[in-house]
Amino acid sequence: MEPLRIGILGAARIAGRAIVEPAKLTGARLVAVAARDTDRAEAFAAEHGVERVHASYQALIDDPEIEAIYNPLANALHGPWNLRALAAGKHVLTEKPSASNAAEALQVRDAVHSSGLVFMEGFHYAYHPVMRRLQELVAKGELGDLQHVEATMVMPPPADEDPRWSLPLAGGAVMDIGCYALHAQRMFGQYAGGAPKLLSARAGERKRLPGVDEWLNADLEFPSGATGSVRTSMASENLDFSLKVVGSRGEALAPFYVLPQNDDRVIVTTKEDTWVEHLGTRTTYTYQLEAFVGAIRNGAPLLTDADDALATLQLIDECYSAAGMTPRPSSTI
Repeated sequence: MEPLRIGILGAARIAGRAIVEPAKLTGARLVAVAARDTDRAEAFAAEHGVERVHASYQALIDDPEIEAIYNPLANALHGPWNLRALAAGKHVLTEKPSASNAAEALQVRDAVHSSGLVFMEGFHYAYHPVMRRLQELVAKGELGDLQHVEATMVMPPPADEDPRWSLPLAGGAVMDIGCYALHAQRMFGQYAGGAPKLLSARAGERKRLPGVDEWLNADLEFPSGATGSVRTSMASENLDFSLKVVGSRGEALAPFYVLPQNDDRVIVTTKEDTWVEHLGTRTTYTYQLEAFVGAIRNGAPLLTDADDALATLQLIDECYSAAGMTPRPSSTI
């Protein structure tokens, strides 16, 4: 199979883990990178073995040798540059969330549908055996009937100048890490009669940053009557990226479901026994890139396509509104 030819928008820190390492492991080509600072792009290319550097994002998108764009730019730049990449005929793997708000995500979804191109939102955890096993435990009835899904995404605060605290860049706790917890809730809808509905949400603003959420908690309910809870914060003393699934016969906990390469345990507790399963430390990003390539080369379906991305941003916007906050503003470039 011909190696996928990838162009990278920006020289973000996450790109090393999320695309460079997986490309090397799967045989994909890193054809080009572009950044606002050309010197930074040159340094990134030299460090990671990228074949060439472009002077601008648009020049990279227009490169005829590039088949697919990886977009790890700031949140506010996801929607606009995803649209430009699609307009240039490129497949897109975008960091989450795929846009600033549901209105932008709808534009992206429509562009994907009209283009026939492959679009993937980077909820990488969804492709790892840890998440697959949690779903299997519910699907096969090993935990009994699904009763509750508890998703926690809390971390110590980034530096004050970090772009994750910027409202114009579509920052905030939900946009950075809470989106994982909300997406994880949606992943269990198929076992509970359909997508979860938001019941309530509460949030707190970052001091001196009006409109930027420091934390948000949400309660949800599935059509079956099962419930969901989300707790997210970028101002915690501790790091907790855990997911617990509770059924009528037992429960399962993934202590680090978003990055199981750091902790691949699934701890299962029933009335009769408790055991620990190890599902492997191969990175979530490698599984994700393999799925992306499979969709492009073989037409394989994706868990995190443009329709899924739209549904997640609709839920994010609902959480902001229910908590008395405004969804992130759209960006223009």
